[in-house]
This record gives sequence, structure tokens and C-alpha cells, in this order.
Amino acid sequence: MAVRIVLNDQRSWYTNLDLISGKIILSLPRRETITAITVKLEGESITRLVGDVPIAISAMGRRTHDEMVETEFHKVLYKVLTLLPTKDALPTTTGVYIIEAGVHEFSFQVKLPFNNSCVDAESTYVTLAGRQVQTLGNRERHVRKTLPPSLQMVHDQAIIRYYIKATVQRPAFYKENFRSEVSFPFFPIEPPRPPVPTPQQQRSETYSRNAHAFAPVAKSRGLFERKPVGGADVSSLLPPNVCIDGRLPDPPIITCNQPLPLKVLITKLNESSAAIYLHLLQIELVAKTRLRAHHLLIDNLTSTVIVSKSNMRTRLLESNNLMQIDQGHWSIINLPNNVAPSFETCNISRSYELRIKVGLQHGVDDHVSPELGVVTLFMSVQVFSGIAPPQALLQAMASHAHPPPRIPPRPHPHVTSAAAAAATSNPSPHPLNAAPPFPSQSQPAPQQQQFQTGQTHPEEGPFPDDDAPPSYEEALAEGIAPVDGPRGVYSQGQGQGQGQQEAGNGGHAPPPPGGEGGGKAG
Repeated sequence: MAVRIVLNDQRSWYTNLDLISGKIILSLPRRETITAITVKLEGESITRLVGDVPIAISAMGRRTHDEMVETEFHKVLYKVLTLLPTKDALPTTTGVYIIEAGVHEFSFQVKLPFNNSCVDAESTYVTLAGRQVQTLGNRERHVRKTLPPSLQMVHDQAIIRYYIKATVQRPAFYKENFRSEVSFPFFPIEPPRPPVPTPQQQRSETYSRNAHAFAPVAKSRGLFERKPVGGADVSSLLPPNVCIDGRLPDPPIITCNQPLPLKVLITKLNESSAAIYLHLLQIELVAKTRLRAHHLLIDNLTSTVIVSKSNMRTRLLESNNLMQIDQGHWSIINLPNNVAPSFETCNISRSYELRIKVGLQHGVDDHVSPELGVVTLFMSVQVFSGIAPPQALLQAMASHAHPPPRIPPRPHPHVTSAAAAAATSNPSPHPLNAAPPFPSQSQPAPQQQQFQTGQTHPEEGPFPDDDAPPSYEEALAEGIAPVDGPRGVYSQGQGQGQGQQEAGNGGHAPPPPGGEGGGKAG
């Protein structure tokens, strides 16, 4: 007997709402008795970590440890289709079906849902690499969110895989069931985005801010050093104090296979007449993948360099003490196609941070000070897949939306009614629709201030403060057609850029086959 799966219109990757159809081809050299033929659509989230476990205490009171491999297994997707028995097939008196020799085909079609179904699974034992592994049945540790993308990290310490499995069940206990399996890559559609503001509305922004103060240039010259021509002397200028802002639309969302919607602003905080020169610029996307296997926990950090330029010495044009770095440095560069969107499962989660490094110099008339001030900005971002949901789905969500009632603010127990009235009559000097204040210009800024992060809000933000962002419901997906918009090219890589590993709770990656464990992981 041989069983295989043939998919119709097989794609390079699948997403939510896609219909996976095909047929099960059963080749029988002779007559067989069969109890059932099933097709399962499954998704697994597996972590495999190594931890140190104390096994004994020596006479000197020292603990000895041994390494133990912990494996945590979650079924994020599980749907079963029964192809046999059918209404037309009549079983025998013993409950089995007799199928004659030859080639038989059974068609199937299944739809990929929105959310994972791990919360619906009970604690069971599955066979993995010849060992029995217990799946968690504790509902408090399960996460019900959008299906994660396919993932495979180095050393197989984290795997998220999707597949179609066909099983031909035979009645005799001594006869093995026949199975066939076909894996496919999965990439989720993106969550609902906030509404696009009209031209009359101001879009709120998320910012990260850091300040830098240049040191005065020494005026002492050597015996044979030439004086600057034309009277230009950097040492005679007041060294500038600058503030660097990195800004993204709020909420901070970047999209796979698209450039960054980033702005980098530089503000001069004092009355210095020195010009500002851009010497270096580096933008990298840092991915933090958190892995958990029962009591073991590690964080893997990988980085993708988007822009890296040095020795630029580009003079920045100044207007009312405000300068902006040309967006052309990064607006023509798309995110690599191996950057997966942000996701979270029961044992694996991935978040992102944007790191912007700006190197500045100051000078006058092409005479540039040798001092290089390097400022780094950190911005937490969400990565979306770029696969837009169908418009019919968004309309269905809008028609079923029921925003929760607003809860009036609760007064502080120590604030009297008179104080509350005074606070109402004297509003805050910093309204919500104003940007946070810059460092004071009257006081000298330190050499390197601690960066600030926050948001600048217009009068109406994309989401009210007490409303959670919308999410997809499985009930709305029943009558929605698959995604018909553009589909990008995505690559399921084992890692992205350079990586390093941070261990927590005594966990680390398992050793590669045939060698010792490494200190880096993607």
C-alpha cells in the first residue's frame, strides 16, 4: 500500500483564509480493509533547550550539575477532515471498509484560520524523534493569537512548522497505519492598521530622543601650524549643543519588503553658528526571539543592518535651528525578505527594536572639528507582514465592532473638589497635541544625555486610550474569500544578520549534531 498527497495550485507560501485543496492518492496492490481515511491540517511550535540540573552535593558542599534537554511542544493548529467513512460508503458488519486493489483518489479542501488553537488542546503525549513528549494542558500558559509564521532556528532550538498529513487507518493492531505528510511555509496576514488620517488631521508620531554637547576646541597651535585661511577658525566658535530625534508614525509599524517610514531630525539647542556635518549613519533592526522550554528561558538577539555609511562629511542644511537627514539614505532600501513579522506563541515570541546610530561633527567653511559625536537611538517597533486583509473582512469587523463604554476618571482620594476645580481652570502647560519639550537652552547640556522615548499626539489618535486594537475573529472568516491582493516574496531563513544569545534561568541552545554547543544562534 502507498499513500501520497498531491496539492492543487501549490504556492511558495500560504496565508490566513487560503484554501488548501488537493487529493489523497491511495495505491493498493491488493484488496485492503480500512476503518478510516483522515486529513489533518496541523501546526507545531517546538522549543528544545539545554539546562543545567543539580544532581548531587559533594562532601565539600559543592553542587554538581548535569545537562538536561527540555522540549516544549504546542499544537498551534489542528483541524481534521474525515474522507472515509462517507455517506455513500457502507461499512461491513464489523465496521470496516473493503477497498479493491487499484488506485483510488479522495479529494479534500481545508481553510487556514486566523488564530492558533493551542488553547483548545488537552495534555497529550506525542512521539517526537523516537521519544514521548508531553504537550502542555495548562490553559493558563496558552496564548491565543494570530497564527505565527514558519520558523526554523539554528540547532533546531525553535521550530514552527505547518503541514498536511493523511492517515489511512487499518483495523488490525498488528498492521501499521499508513501516513503521508506534506509541509508548506506559512506567512500571516497583518493585523488591522489604524485609519489613515485625512490631510486636515495630524498623524501622531512615536519618537526617540537623545542630546549631545560638543566640547570646545583647544586654541593652542604648534610652532609650524598654519593659520586657517580667510579667518575661519573652529576654535573661536561656540560649540553647538544638538538634540537628535528619530520619529515613526504612531503606532510604530514597519512592513516587510518595504522601506522604513523613518524621519531623523536634528535640532540645535544653542546660538552656535557652527555648521553640522553628518559623518556616519547606521540603522539596524534587532530581533529578540524569546524561547521557553518549561523552566528554561533564553533570549536570542539577531540584527539586520539596513543602512551603514561612514566618512560621509555631508553638511546638513539648517532652517530655524532645525535640520533633517535626507530620507533617501534608507527610503530606497526595503526590509530583507527573511525578516518575519512580530508574533507570539505559547513558547516562542519575537519582538523588534530599531537602533539608529548618528555620528556628527561641527565646523565652519569646510574646516571641521576632529571631534566625532556619536548618538544612538532605540525604538521598539512592530513588524507587519505587508499582506493586507481583504476589504470584506475589514467591513465585517467594522459592522460587528462594539466599543466598550468609557470609564470616567476616578479622582484621587487626597485631591479635594477645590483642587480639582483649580486643575480644570489651569490646564497643563504641555498639552497632549504638543511635542515633549526639548532640553533647556539656558543650561548647558551634558556630553551625552539619556535618551527619551514617547509619543506626540494629535487631537484624535488612531485608537482611544481605553480601547484595545481590533483583532480578527474566526466567526467572521467563514464567508470571507482568500486574500486577492499582491503577495510579496518571503524567505524562511534560519537566521537574519549577526546573532548572539542571552541565557536566562540556566538555559542555552542544544549542541549542533556532532559538535559542542555554540554561543551564537540565529
